[in-house]
Parts: sequence; structure tokens; C-alpha cells
Amino acid sequence: MGKSRLEAFSDGVIAILITIMVLEMKVPSGERLEALEPVLPVFLSYVLSFVYLGIYWNNHHHMLHTVRRVTGPMLWANLHLLFWLSLVPFATGWMGSNQFAAVPTALYGAVLLMAGVAYYVLQALIIRSQGPDSLLRRAIRSDWQGKSSPLIYFVAIAASFWSPRLGQALYVAVALIWLVPDRRIERVLADAET
Repeated sequence: MGKSRLEAFSDGVIAILITIMVLEMKVPSGERLEALEPVLPVFLSYVLSFVYLGIYWNNHHHMLHTVRRVTGPMLWANLHLLFWLSLVPFATGWMGSNQFAAVPTALYGAVLLMAGVAYYVLQALIIRSQGPDSLLRRAIRSDWQGKSSPLIYFVAIAASFWSPRLGQALYVAVALIWLVPDRRIERVLADAET
């Protein structure tokens, strides 16, 4: 089975999620800058989630370039990932509209953690289905980003109950770790072509 439908569907879902998030932001009434102050937490939540969805889209795109054929389990694993990503707008809205309170901030982290787990499962299925010569396996070798992110999410979720700001800072830290697209896959693909 080809990968074009999987790519197109995933791209469409992520685009819709970003659209939902921006449509949920309410325009403040008033013409002065002070009118923006009450919606600032919602806007900041949106920016962080936009970055996260962009990171997932970018890395998903790179990862699928290593796929020769798509299997049924990969389709289900991809849906599993999209399920958790589809909860990002809800968690984003709840966290922002409640001024980054402890429980919404922890739930936001739980959604990020589960999306990370789902991404790992999809990645593992791709590697397994592509066999011992898997381009993805060669590319990720020591995946310090993938291994450290869940640990940071766990710490952030727990920290959110004590200090929501610390939890948010850790979510930002994970986003910064992943902000630069993973060049390892590009290098392995370039080496495979030559």
C-alpha cells in the first residue's frame, strides 16, 4: 500500500486542528492594548500548541519519507497519534481559559505525553515493517530527543500541581528540543540516493 493517502490524511487532520485552535480564540472587545490582557493566556497557549503541532507535522513528514510501504498496523498507529493530537485544541483551550491553572496544565502535559508515546509506537512499527535495513532505524540510532521528552513530560505533569509555571516552562523546553527539524532522516535519505 502506498503512503500518499496516509500523508494527505495526516496533513489534513493537523491543518484542521490548527484551524480549530485559532477559531476558538475570541476577539477581545475594546480598542486599547489593555483589552488584549485577558486573552493573553489563551493566545500564549495557542502559540505553544501551534508550535507543537508544527513539530509533529514536520517530523511526521520526514519520518514518512523513509517508508517504502504502509501496513495496516501503521495505519492504526497513525490514527492513534492523530487521536492524541486531536485533543490538543481542547487541552489548549482549557489551559488558556483557566489562566494556566494546575489541573488544566497537567492535562495539557498528559495529552503531549500520550501524543509522544503514540509517535514512538508509529515509529517502532515503521522500523519493524521496513526490516533490518530500515532507513528510519539508521536515522534515529540514539534518539536522545525521543527518550528525554517523555521523562520531561512526566516531570512537567507532576510539577504542574506544585508550580504550573514550571510545568509550562518544561513544555516549552521540550518544544525547543524539537524545534529544529531532525536532519538525521534527511542525511540518511541523501546517503541512500547516492
